[in-house]
Amino acid sequence: MPHRLHQIPAGQTKSMVTWPLAVITAVAFITLGNVTYADTNIVWSDEFNGVSLDTNKWTYDTNNGFWVPDPGYWVPGWGNNELEYYTSRTNNVYVAGGYLHIHAQREAYEGFNFTSGRIKTLGLYFTNYGRFEWRAQLPGGTGTWPAVWMLPENSPYGGWPNSGEIDVVENNGANTASEGATIHYGGAHGNDVYSGLNYNFPTGQSVTGFHTYDLDWTSNSIKFSVDGNLFETQTSWYSNIGTNTTKYPFPAPFNVPFYFLMNLAIGGKYLGNPSTNSINPSLPAEMLVDYVRVYEQTAPLAITVTPQSDGSLSLLWPAGIVCHLQSAPDLTGTSWADVPGGTTNPFVVVPDPTSSGVFYRLESP
Repeated sequence: MPHRLHQIPAGQTKSMVTWPLAVITAVAFITLGNVTYADTNIVWSDEFNGVSLDTNKWTYDTNNGFWVPDPGYWVPGWGNNELEYYTSRTNNVYVAGGYLHIHAQREAYEGFNFTSGRIKTLGLYFTNYGRFEWRAQLPGGTGTWPAVWMLPENSPYGGWPNSGEIDVVENNGANTASEGATIHYGGAHGNDVYSGLNYNFPTGQSVTGFHTYDLDWTSNSIKFSVDGNLFETQTSWYSNIGTNTTKYPFPAPFNVPFYFLMNLAIGGKYLGNPSTNSINPSLPAEMLVDYVRVYEQTAPLAITVTPQSDGSLSLLWPAGIVCHLQSAPDLTGTSWADVPGGTTNPFVVVPDPTSSGVFYRLESP
């Protein structure tokens, strides 16, 4: 599944020449199952290439639980008997070396024995339908519970589980040979209904290596893949109205925008409530995330060149796609460089008659 447009498939390129300038374009595509969709591009991403967490994209969950305002009570352990205290410190969440690091450690803090990190895009980015992709390396060890998941931004279907939950990746660190993906829904009599499967890694692989985890979400199916291997398809779910057995029309609750969460929990019911003494040897532990990307079908990612009255050239491409301009003096493939200000759309080029020419292309992300 190419995402960098310099990987140009044979027969899918074209050039437009104005002055000694050439624009290189290509068809971007992804394959879902056995079906290939053209013009599928990245519309949101975090590549974690900076020096700190981008707080325009992410915010933190902190503490060891949450407050339910109506009827008004505290839920400890995040409702899962988790043992960590989440913080917003760089001890627990930081960006370095091109990765997001979520770091869990033994530490006496606010009355707890462990600290870790949990971040989310609540209020900053939320969407429904498309392909959602994470490349991540998860920790192993008793008591570690890494997760990549989604919750509704503002569901009309009431509280959890009626409002739904999509668990893209979660793992019991005591078993690094597999990981699970699950959807939660229901709500009748207050009961959580869930459907999920485990993915078993090929011999010699485990969650402790880097893998690509994909969610393909449409109005009538939710599919999970690891490294391009589709292992789970969900097509049946429902949302109850309150605690009674009456249901909202399908595809509720998975037809509204959801936001992303990533965290590294310590202990909890999912792991069988391991003891502190059994967890201690596993820490410190770290979850590394290379990137998070959202793909959608868009207008073709191509550059339109328009001459201006002052002799300059305007380079324009479809809005809403994560990309930037690169230029090169030739097509050897080794001299492409980011254009300063190359995310500006449209981008104005002033021709240089003394130049032997220049090539432009779009790189995504």
